[in-house]
Amino acid sequence: MPCTDEARTILWVSAHPEPRSLTGSLRRDGIAHLRGAGLAVLESDLYGMDWDPVMRPRDAGHEAGPSSPFRATADIRLAYIEGRQPSDVQAELAKLRRADALILQFPLWWYGMPSILKGWFDRVFVSGFAFGKHPGTGRRLRFEQGPFRGKRALVATTLGDRPRSIGPRGKSGELTELLFPLLHGTLAYTGMSVLSPWAQASADRIESYDTVRDGFLRRLDGLFTDEPIPYRPQFTGEYTSEWELEDHVVPGETGLSIHVGDAPRGEDRRP
Repeated sequence: MPCTDEARTILWVSAHPEPRSLTGSLRRDGIAHLRGAGLAVLESDLYGMDWDPVMRPRDAGHEAGPSSPFRATADIRLAYIEGRQPSDVQAELAKLRRADALILQFPLWWYGMPSILKGWFDRVFVSGFAFGKHPGTGRRLRFEQGPFRGKRALVATTLGDRPRSIGPRGKSGELTELLFPLLHGTLAYTGMSVLSPWAQASADRIESYDTVRDGFLRRLDGLFTDEPIPYRPQFTGEYTSEWELEDHVVPGETGLSIHVGDAPRGEDRRP
């Protein structure tokens, strides 16, 4: 991975309770590889941090009661605007602001993220910061207008399924569709350029750690050069005012794949 004159910063968020696991080992070697290439890496090891994944009224700086119900989105948005969020959340906001890329690493449990990582999104990706409307301009913050436009995102996951089970005809579903809520509904939604995910299937039965590690490091080398998934923009005429794909776009087709369009041209790779 070549280093640029201006070093880029990566936020690596991981969610596994055992640092000696395959996930933990890949995290250690991956971070060392990136730093060896001259990149800055910020870390959020959620289990190591004892991250609290539960959104509570304290996230809005108050306690809810009979006369003061907790309005999660609105109250936390106001707390964000006024700088009243808890210190653990504010620290994660600062990391995200600095990051040129986000790496999310986790084992796939019940076809989704571990709850501690879901709770990281719940508490950190709040209205006004990651979505909603810009507090100053009122601009809608989503997809090509998202606040994280210019940042890149890579999901790295391990799972117990066999490799072909996450293929186009696999029992578990094609990988980018299996991860659609995260890739499209969270990362692309907030404006990020989302790379095709990296996955290690049959993670409990690998024969050579070195082979897995080397393949993973090669994917990391493409973090700022690989083409992202070309999810369709929302505000350029492909969707109706009800956010449904227009009839003239891939007419007659349905399913998650219709929300992926043509490959981008001349993508601005820097924020």
